[in-house]
Amino acid sequence: MTVKSDERVIGLGRQQPRQRHRSAAYLLLTGAVALLLGTNAVTGLALYFAPEINGLMRKDNSALSHAYEQRITELRLEVDRLHSRQYAQMGDMNLQMHELVQQQEVLSEQHEYVRALTDMARDMGIASPQTPTDPVITGSIAPQPHLSGSDTVALAASISTMQHETRMALVSLSDAATLSTNEILDGLRGVGLEPQVAETGIGGPFIPARGSGESIIDEANAVADALARYHSAKTALLAAPIRIPVPGSGVLSSGFGNRKDPFLNRTAFHSGIDFRVTTGTPVFAAAGGKVVFAGTNGGYGKMVEIDHGNGLTTRYAHMSQIGVTAGQSILGGQRVGLSGSTGRSTGPHLHFEVRRGGSAIDPSRFIATGRTLSSHL
Repeated sequence: MTVKSDERVIGLGRQQPRQRHRSAAYLLLTGAVALLLGTNAVTGLALYFAPEINGLMRKDNSALSHAYEQRITELRLEVDRLHSRQYAQMGDMNLQMHELVQQQEVLSEQHEYVRALTDMARDMGIASPQTPTDPVITGSIAPQPHLSGSDTVALAASISTMQHETRMALVSLSDAATLSTNEILDGLRGVGLEPQVAETGIGGPFIPARGSGESIIDEANAVADALARYHSAKTALLAAPIRIPVPGSGVLSSGFGNRKDPFLNRTAFHSGIDFRVTTGTPVFAAAGGKVVFAGTNGGYGKMVEIDHGNGLTTRYAHMSQIGVTAGQSILGGQRVGLSGSTGRSTGPHLHFEVRRGGSAIDPSRFIATGRTLSSHL
Protein backbone atom coordinates (compact mmCIF):
# COMPACT_ATOMS: atom_id res chain seq x y z
CA MET A 1 0.00 0.00 0.00
CA THR A 2 2.79 2.34 0.79
CA VAL A 3 4.52 1.57 -2.43
CA LYS A 4 1.40 2.46 -4.53
CA SER A 5 0.89 5.72 -2.78
CA ASP A 6 4.39 6.71 -3.40
CA GLU A 7 4.00 5.88 -7.08
CA ARG A 8 0.87 8.05 -7.35
CA VAL A 9 2.64 10.90 -5.69
CA ILE A 10 5.53 10.48 -8.02
CA GLY A 11 3.10 10.46 -11.01
CA LEU A 12 1.44 13.69 -9.92
CA GLY A 13 4.75 15.28 -9.42
CA ARG A 14 5.61 14.49 -13.02
CA GLN A 15 2.32 16.03 -14.36
CA GLN A 16 2.63 19.43 -12.61
CA PRO A 17 5.51 20.74 -14.76
CA ARG A 18 3.46 20.01 -17.90
CA GLN A 19 0.45 21.91 -16.65
CA ARG A 20 2.60 24.84 -15.73
CA HIS A 21 4.06 24.84 -19.20
CA ARG A 22 0.63 24.90 -20.79
CA SER A 23 -0.55 27.73 -18.58
CA ALA A 24 2.51 29.77 -19.40
CA ALA A 25 1.95 29.23 -23.10
CA TYR A 26 -1.70 30.26 -22.85
CA LEU A 27 -0.79 33.37 -20.92
CA LEU A 28 1.86 34.18 -23.43
CA LEU A 29 -0.61 33.80 -26.34
CA THR A 30 -3.24 35.88 -24.58
CA GLY A 31 -0.76 38.61 -23.90
CA ALA A 32 0.35 38.63 -27.51
CA VAL A 33 -3.25 38.99 -28.72
CA ALA A 34 -3.94 41.77 -26.25
CA LEU A 35 -0.75 43.50 -27.28
CA LEU A 36 -1.76 43.21 -30.94
CA LEU A 37 -5.23 44.60 -30.29
CA GLY A 38 -3.84 47.44 -28.22
CA THR A 39 -1.32 48.20 -30.92
CA ASN A 40 -4.10 48.30 -33.54
CA ALA A 41 -6.20 50.56 -31.35
CA VAL A 42 -3.29 52.88 -30.75
CA THR A 43 -2.51 52.86 -34.48
CA GLY A 44 -6.16 53.63 -35.33
CA LEU A 45 -6.29 56.47 -32.89
CA ALA A 46 -3.03 57.78 -34.21
CA LEU A 47 -4.36 57.64 -37.74
CA TYR A 48 -7.63 59.33 -36.77
CA PHE A 49 -5.89 62.10 -34.94
CA ALA A 50 -3.23 62.45 -37.56
CA PRO A 51 -3.48 65.98 -39.16
CA GLU A 52 -3.55 64.63 -42.76
CA ILE A 53 -6.20 61.96 -42.15
CA ASN A 54 -8.31 64.23 -39.95
CA GLY A 55 -8.22 67.02 -42.55
CA LEU A 56 -9.20 64.61 -45.30
CA MET A 57 -12.23 63.36 -43.35
CA ARG A 58 -13.24 66.84 -42.42
CA LYS A 59 -12.88 67.90 -46.06
CA ASP A 60 -15.19 65.13 -47.24
CA ASN A 61 -17.79 66.00 -44.63
CA SER A 62 -17.58 69.69 -45.55
CA ALA A 63 -18.06 68.97 -49.26
CA LEU A 64 -21.06 66.78 -48.55
CA SER A 65 -22.56 69.38 -46.24
CA HIS A 66 -21.93 72.12 -48.81
CA ALA A 67 -23.68 70.06 -51.49
CA TYR A 68 -26.72 69.60 -49.29
CA GLU A 69 -26.80 73.28 -48.42
CA GLN A 70 -26.50 74.26 -52.08
CA ARG A 71 -29.35 71.93 -53.04
CA ILE A 72 -31.52 73.34 -50.27
CA THR A 73 -30.73 76.85 -51.48
CA GLU A 74 -31.67 75.90 -55.06
CA LEU A 75 -34.95 74.42 -53.88
CA ARG A 76 -35.75 77.56 -51.93
CA LEU A 77 -34.95 79.70 -54.98
CA GLU A 78 -37.20 77.53 -57.13
CA VAL A 79 -40.06 77.89 -54.64
CA ASP A 80 -39.51 81.65 -54.51
CA ARG A 81 -39.47 81.78 -58.30
CA LEU A 82 -42.72 79.86 -58.52
CA HIS A 83 -44.28 82.14 -55.94
CA SER A 84 -42.99 85.18 -57.77
CA ARG A 85 -44.42 83.89 -61.05
CA GLN A 86 -47.75 83.25 -59.39
CA TYR A 87 -47.78 86.72 -57.86
CA ALA A 88 -46.77 88.22 -61.20
CA GLN A 89 -49.55 86.37 -62.99
CA MET A 90 -52.05 87.50 -60.39
CA GLY A 91 -50.70 91.02 -60.71
CA ASP A 92 -50.98 90.88 -64.51
CA MET A 93 -54.52 89.56 -64.25
CA ASN A 94 -55.50 92.29 -61.82
CA LEU A 95 -53.91 94.86 -64.10
CA GLN A 96 -55.78 93.46 -67.09
CA MET A 97 -59.03 93.52 -65.18
CA HIS A 98 -58.33 97.09 -64.09
CA GLU A 99 -57.77 98.05 -67.72
CA LEU A 100 -61.01 96.31 -68.68
CA VAL A 101 -62.86 98.30 -66.03
CA GLN A 102 -61.40 101.51 -67.45
CA GLN A 103 -62.40 100.40 -70.95
CA GLN A 104 -65.92 99.78 -69.73
CA GLU A 105 -66.13 103.30 -68.33
CA VAL A 106 -64.86 104.78 -71.59
CA LEU A 107 -67.28 102.63 -73.59
CA SER A 108 -70.15 103.78 -71.42
CA GLU A 109 -69.34 107.42 -72.15
CA GLN A 110 -68.87 106.72 -75.83
CA HIS A 111 -72.09 104.78 -76.02
CA GLU A 112 -74.08 107.73 -74.72
CA TYR A 113 -72.68 109.74 -77.63
CA VAL A 114 -73.44 106.92 -80.07
CA ARG A 115 -76.97 106.54 -78.73
CA ALA A 116 -77.61 110.28 -79.11
CA LEU A 117 -76.35 110.18 -82.71
CA THR A 118 -78.45 107.12 -83.49
CA ASP A 119 -81.58 108.74 -82.07
CA MET A 120 -80.84 111.93 -84.00
CA ALA A 121 -80.41 109.99 -87.23
CA ARG A 122 -83.64 108.10 -86.61
CA ASP A 123 -85.53 111.34 -86.01
CA MET A 124 -84.13 112.70 -89.27
CA GLY A 125 -85.27 109.60 -91.15
CA ILE A 126 -81.81 108.19 -91.74
CA ALA A 127 -81.83 104.40 -91.92
CA SER A 128 -78.56 102.51 -91.61
CA PRO A 129 -78.03 98.93 -92.87
CA GLN A 130 -76.32 98.21 -89.56
CA THR A 131 -77.46 99.15 -86.10
CA PRO A 132 -74.79 100.15 -83.57
CA THR A 133 -74.62 97.51 -80.87
CA ASP A 134 -74.49 98.38 -77.21
CA PRO A 135 -70.78 98.31 -76.40
CA VAL A 136 -71.35 98.52 -72.65
CA ILE A 137 -70.68 95.31 -70.80
CA THR A 138 -73.59 94.15 -68.73
CA GLY A 139 -72.76 94.26 -65.05
CA SER A 140 -69.72 95.62 -63.33
CA ILE A 141 -66.29 94.21 -64.04
CA ALA A 142 -64.18 93.58 -60.97
CA PRO A 143 -61.08 91.47 -60.41
CA GLN A 144 -62.18 87.94 -59.59
CA PRO A 145 -59.76 85.46 -58.02
CA HIS A 146 -61.37 82.55 -59.87
CA LEU A 147 -60.91 84.11 -63.31
CA SER A 148 -58.10 82.65 -65.35
CA GLY A 149 -55.89 84.34 -67.88
CA SER A 150 -57.97 82.85 -70.70
CA ASP A 151 -61.09 84.44 -69.18
CA THR A 152 -59.56 87.91 -69.26
CA VAL A 153 -58.33 87.35 -72.81
CA ALA A 154 -61.81 86.26 -73.91
CA LEU A 155 -63.39 89.25 -72.18
CA ALA A 156 -60.94 91.66 -73.78
CA ALA A 157 -61.61 90.06 -77.18
CA SER A 158 -65.36 90.46 -76.63
CA ILE A 159 -64.93 94.16 -75.85
CA SER A 160 -62.75 94.61 -78.93
CA THR A 161 -65.33 92.84 -81.11
CA MET A 162 -68.14 95.05 -79.82
CA GLN A 163 -66.03 98.14 -80.46
CA HIS A 164 -65.31 96.98 -83.99
CA GLU A 165 -68.99 96.24 -84.67
CA THR A 166 -70.00 99.63 -83.26
CA ARG A 167 -67.34 101.36 -85.34
CA MET A 168 -68.54 99.67 -88.54
CA ALA A 169 -72.17 100.50 -87.69
CA LEU A 170 -71.23 104.16 -87.18
CA VAL A 171 -69.44 104.19 -90.51
CA SER A 172 -72.53 102.67 -92.11
CA LEU A 173 -74.69 105.37 -90.49
CA SER A 174 -72.33 108.08 -91.74
CA ASP A 175 -72.44 106.62 -95.24
CA ALA A 176 -76.25 106.52 -95.18
CA ALA A 177 -76.44 110.18 -94.10
CA THR A 178 -73.92 111.21 -96.75
CA LEU A 179 -75.79 109.30 -99.46
CA SER A 180 -79.08 110.93 -98.49
CA THR A 181 -77.46 114.36 -98.45
CA ASN A 182 -76.05 113.83 -101.93
CA GLU A 183 -79.45 112.69 -103.23
CA ILE A 184 -81.09 115.84 -101.89
CA LEU A 185 -78.39 118.12 -103.24
CA ASP A 186 -78.51 116.52 -106.67
CA GLY A 187 -82.28 116.89 -106.77
CA LEU A 188 -82.25 120.53 -105.71
CA ARG A 189 -79.49 121.35 -108.16
CA GLY A 190 -81.68 119.87 -110.86
CA VAL A 191 -84.20 122.67 -110.24
CA GLY A 192 -81.57 125.37 -109.98
CA LEU A 193 -81.16 125.45 -106.20
CA GLU A 194 -77.75 125.38 -104.50
CA PRO A 195 -78.04 124.99 -100.72
CA GLN A 196 -75.12 126.12 -98.59
CA VAL A 197 -73.78 122.76 -97.40
CA ALA A 198 -70.10 122.14 -96.75
CA GLU A 199 -68.54 119.76 -99.24
CA THR A 200 -65.70 117.48 -98.16
CA GLY A 201 -64.75 116.17 -101.62
CA ILE A 202 -63.23 112.95 -100.24
CA GLY A 203 -64.40 109.36 -99.96
CA GLY A 204 -63.62 105.67 -100.34
CA PRO A 205 -64.53 102.46 -98.50
CA PHE A 206 -63.84 102.38 -94.79
CA ILE A 207 -60.97 100.16 -93.65
CA PRO A 208 -59.87 100.42 -89.99
CA ALA A 209 -56.40 101.95 -89.69
CA ARG A 210 -53.53 99.65 -88.86
CA GLY A 211 -52.33 100.02 -85.31
CA SER A 212 -55.16 102.40 -84.49
CA GLY A 213 -56.62 102.64 -81.02
CA GLU A 214 -59.96 101.26 -79.96
CA SER A 215 -61.67 104.63 -79.65
CA ILE A 216 -64.80 105.11 -81.74
CA ILE A 217 -64.86 108.89 -81.26
CA ASP A 218 -63.49 109.59 -84.74
CA GLU A 219 -66.26 107.57 -86.38
CA ALA A 220 -68.87 109.11 -84.08
CA ASN A 221 -67.67 112.62 -84.95
CA ALA A 222 -67.84 111.71 -88.63
CA VAL A 223 -71.48 110.70 -88.11
CA ALA A 224 -72.16 114.00 -86.37
CA ASP A 225 -70.67 115.90 -89.32
CA ALA A 226 -72.63 113.82 -91.82
CA LEU A 227 -75.87 114.40 -89.91
CA ALA A 228 -75.18 118.14 -89.76
CA ARG A 229 -74.77 118.22 -93.55
CA TYR A 230 -77.91 116.16 -93.99
CA HIS A 231 -79.82 118.52 -91.70
CA SER A 232 -78.75 121.49 -93.80
CA ALA A 233 -79.68 119.72 -97.03
CA LYS A 234 -83.06 118.63 -95.66
CA THR A 235 -83.81 122.15 -94.39
CA ALA A 236 -83.21 123.40 -97.92
CA LEU A 237 -85.37 120.58 -99.27
CA LEU A 238 -88.28 121.45 -96.99
CA ALA A 239 -88.08 125.05 -98.14
CA ALA A 240 -88.18 124.05 -101.81
CA PRO A 241 -91.67 123.95 -103.41
CA ILE A 242 -91.57 120.31 -104.47
CA ARG A 243 -94.77 118.92 -102.92
CA ILE A 244 -97.84 118.28 -105.02
CA PRO A 245 -100.36 120.95 -103.92
CA VAL A 246 -103.42 118.66 -104.33
CA PRO A 247 -104.22 115.18 -102.93
CA GLY A 248 -103.00 112.14 -104.80
CA SER A 249 -100.60 112.13 -107.69
CA GLY A 250 -102.27 115.15 -109.33
CA VAL A 251 -103.57 115.01 -112.91
CA LEU A 252 -102.42 117.84 -115.14
CA SER A 253 -104.90 119.49 -117.46
CA SER A 254 -102.49 122.11 -118.80
CA GLY A 255 -98.70 122.44 -118.74
CA PHE A 256 -96.20 125.27 -118.41
CA GLY A 257 -95.29 127.43 -121.38
CA ASN A 258 -96.95 128.51 -124.62
CA ARG A 259 -100.44 127.11 -125.29
CA LYS A 260 -103.69 128.08 -126.97
CA ASP A 261 -105.57 130.52 -124.77
CA PRO A 262 -109.01 129.05 -123.92
CA PHE A 263 -110.71 132.45 -124.15
CA LEU A 264 -108.97 134.05 -127.12
CA ASN A 265 -108.18 130.82 -128.97
CA ARG A 266 -104.66 131.95 -129.79
CA THR A 267 -101.16 131.18 -128.55
CA ALA A 268 -100.38 132.59 -125.12
CA PHE A 269 -97.90 131.94 -122.36
CA HIS A 270 -99.16 129.86 -119.46
CA SER A 271 -97.15 130.80 -116.33
CA GLY A 272 -97.96 127.66 -114.32
CA ILE A 273 -99.52 124.22 -114.47
CA ASP A 274 -103.17 123.30 -113.94
CA PHE A 275 -104.35 120.36 -111.82
CA ARG A 276 -107.75 118.88 -112.71
CA VAL A 277 -109.72 118.76 -109.43
CA THR A 278 -113.29 119.28 -108.34
CA THR A 279 -114.47 122.35 -106.47
CA GLY A 280 -113.71 122.15 -102.75
CA THR A 281 -110.60 119.94 -103.08
CA PRO A 282 -108.03 120.84 -100.37
CA VAL A 283 -105.05 122.84 -101.59
CA PHE A 284 -101.71 122.37 -99.76
CA ALA A 285 -98.58 124.48 -99.56
CA ALA A 286 -95.81 123.07 -101.74
CA ALA A 287 -93.25 124.08 -99.08
CA GLY A 288 -93.00 125.92 -95.81
CA GLY A 289 -92.79 129.71 -95.81
CA LYS A 290 -94.63 132.93 -95.14
CA VAL A 291 -97.90 133.98 -96.73
CA VAL A 292 -97.32 137.28 -98.56
CA PHE A 293 -100.72 137.50 -100.26
CA ALA A 294 -104.13 136.03 -99.54
CA GLY A 295 -107.07 137.52 -101.50
CA THR A 296 -108.49 138.20 -104.95
CA ASN A 297 -105.99 139.04 -107.71
CA GLY A 298 -107.62 139.80 -111.07
CA GLY A 299 -107.61 136.84 -113.47
CA TYR A 300 -106.13 134.62 -110.70
CA GLY A 301 -109.38 134.92 -108.79
CA LYS A 302 -108.92 133.99 -105.15
CA MET A 303 -105.20 133.47 -104.75
CA VAL A 304 -102.59 132.72 -102.08
CA GLU A 305 -98.89 133.55 -102.57
CA ILE A 306 -96.17 132.11 -100.29
CA ASP A 307 -92.56 133.24 -99.98
CA HIS A 308 -90.19 130.28 -99.42
CA GLY A 309 -86.96 132.24 -99.22
CA ASN A 310 -84.01 132.21 -101.63
CA GLY A 311 -86.14 134.25 -104.06
CA LEU A 312 -88.72 131.46 -104.48
CA THR A 313 -92.49 132.00 -104.25
CA THR A 314 -95.52 129.91 -105.18
CA ARG A 315 -99.03 130.91 -106.22
CA TYR A 316 -102.31 128.99 -105.79
CA ALA A 317 -105.08 130.47 -107.91
CA HIS A 318 -108.79 130.13 -108.85
CA MET A 319 -109.59 128.87 -105.34
CA SER A 320 -113.11 128.86 -103.99
CA GLN A 321 -111.99 129.52 -100.43
CA ILE A 322 -108.83 130.93 -98.78
CA GLY A 323 -107.76 129.42 -95.47
CA VAL A 324 -104.75 131.55 -94.52
CA THR A 325 -103.93 135.20 -93.97
CA ALA A 326 -101.09 137.43 -95.13
CA GLY A 327 -98.10 137.35 -92.76
CA GLN A 328 -98.87 133.86 -91.53
CA SER A 329 -96.06 131.28 -91.36
CA ILE A 330 -96.99 127.85 -92.60
CA LEU A 331 -95.41 124.46 -93.06
CA GLY A 332 -95.02 122.41 -96.19
CA GLY A 333 -98.14 120.34 -96.76
CA GLN A 334 -100.33 122.65 -94.67
CA ARG A 335 -103.76 123.43 -96.16
CA VAL A 336 -104.09 126.97 -97.54
CA GLY A 337 -107.64 126.81 -99.00
CA LEU A 338 -110.03 124.95 -101.30
CA SER A 339 -109.98 124.66 -105.09
CA GLY A 340 -112.58 126.32 -107.29
CA SER A 341 -113.04 128.23 -110.51
CA THR A 342 -112.79 131.92 -109.59
CA GLY A 343 -111.19 134.54 -111.82
CA ARG A 344 -110.31 133.84 -115.45
CA SER A 345 -111.19 130.15 -115.48
CA THR A 346 -113.27 127.80 -117.63
CA GLY A 347 -113.93 125.26 -114.86
CA PRO A 348 -112.82 123.88 -111.48
CA HIS A 349 -109.05 123.39 -111.28
CA LEU A 350 -105.99 124.62 -109.38
CA HIS A 351 -103.52 126.92 -111.10
CA PHE A 352 -100.08 126.43 -109.51
CA GLU A 353 -97.07 128.65 -110.14
CA VAL A 354 -93.42 128.70 -109.03
CA ARG A 355 -91.53 131.98 -109.36
CA ARG A 356 -87.87 132.80 -108.87
CA GLY A 357 -87.04 136.47 -108.49
CA GLY A 358 -90.55 137.35 -109.68
CA SER A 359 -90.27 135.37 -112.92
CA ALA A 360 -92.34 132.24 -113.55
CA ILE A 361 -90.43 128.94 -113.95
CA ASP A 362 -91.67 125.45 -114.78
CA PRO A 363 -93.29 123.91 -111.65
CA SER A 364 -93.27 120.40 -113.11
CA ARG A 365 -89.52 120.12 -112.53
CA PHE A 366 -90.11 120.79 -108.82
CA ILE A 367 -92.97 118.29 -108.67
CA ALA A 368 -90.78 115.62 -110.33
CA THR A 369 -88.00 116.30 -107.82
CA GLY A 370 -90.52 115.99 -105.00
CA ARG A 371 -91.57 112.57 -106.23
CA THR A 372 -87.91 111.44 -106.36
CA LEU A 373 -87.11 112.77 -102.90
CA SER A 374 -90.42 111.92 -101.23
CA SER A 375 -88.68 109.60 -98.77
CA HIS A 376 -86.85 112.60 -97.30
CA LEU A 377 -89.96 114.71 -96.78
